[in-house]
Amino acid sequence: MTLKLGRHEFADDATLMMAIVNRTPDSFYDQGATWTEGKAFERVAQVVAQGAEIVDIGGIKAAPGAEVDVEEEKGRIVELVARVREAFPGLVISVDTWRAAVGEAVCRAGADVLNDAWGGADPELVDVAASYDAAIICTHTGGVTPRTRPHRIEYDDVVAAAIADTVAYAERAVAAGVDPRSAVIDPAHDFGKNTFHSLELTRRLGEMVDTGWPVLVSLSNKDFVGETLDLPVGERLLGTLAATAVCAMAGARIYRVHEVVETRQVVDMAWTIAGRRPPARAIRGLQ
Repeated sequence: MTLKLGRHEFADDATLMMAIVNRTPDSFYDQGATWTEGKAFERVAQVVAQGAEIVDIGGIKAAPGAEVDVEEEKGRIVELVARVREAFPGLVISVDTWRAAVGEAVCRAGADVLNDAWGGADPELVDVAASYDAAIICTHTGGVTPRTRPHRIEYDDVVAAAIADTVAYAERAVAAGVDPRSAVIDPAHDFGKNTFHSLELTRRLGEMVDTGWPVLVSLSNKDFVGETLDLPVGERLLGTLAATAVCAMAGARIYRVHEVVETRQVVDMAWTIAGRRPPARAIRGLQ
């Protein structure tokens, strides 16, 4: 399916790198390295130079922590979105938020995508996306409250649940007026899930791809990788890339990442092996 992400369109054989930019003082991965607006903007410039097609700007860490109200969240990200929009007109700007009020503010500032990591916790977010012709990421969280960790959550079939919930969310977005090319589904590894659930979703991601909706995966340095390999956050790159290769073989279209260059190489290799992408050059044995 051709992707329409706000003012940008991508062919149905395109894979996209979505680079993470945290305007938070307490990110689990970078521990506030891009907390100031200047550092966050430097990160944007860096990942653009590395080839990222999308940046995903977030103003609240996903894990439990200090309360961040709507005005504080807007204060962290709206001006940054406007600055990035002016500096990089060809870049897709995504904002990681579940709040409709924040979504409206960032869309006015130039955002193209609303990345709802909390599975429709604010039902009005789809109306904001429709009003601004923005794309929306429809995630599966099992109905957990935003910024809470799962505790002994159970599914009869986690993949079936993820498909049912994300497809229903995408259909609700389209019914609200979102372009059908602008709804993306995301199994949301670790969100509302234990490690076994995330591994099952990775193994069976092709079932989500088979729905026909474009699939995003956010695997980078997640706990399911760390628990599988018994490694801390800073040592999960190889495990992340292994999971990425599996999802790429299955046909995921968008990859939300910390490491752009490494992920791009893995995805391109996997898509070429799968027969969806030609080699960049192929002269061996031909000349």
